[in-house]
Amino acid sequence: MSTTKSLFSASSGQGPFDRSQAERQLALEYLAEAWNSAEEDGLESASLAHASLFAALATFVRMHGDEATADLVAQLPDRIRNGEYNLERILQ
Repeated sequence: MSTTKSLFSASSGQGPFDRSQAERQLALEYLAEAWNSAEEDGLESASLAHASLFAALATFVRMHGDEATADLVAQLPDRIRNGEYNLERILQ
């Protein structure tokens, strides 16, 4: 698999990934490749983001149930405000 750009590149300055981190990074690379292909086909980023969130949340509900997923989602505002989803942030 090769991509020319990745929306989800690992930030510099991180130590070695453990196995689950490496698997998540690989999954992000697959998603970035699919995302890039969809954009090349003319799909808007906002539509891709909404579809991705729906698919992710539906998967969490199926795997962990409504309540656990709701608890996870309830934590998102603070995590977003703390920059955990900011691809431009610099980790020190």
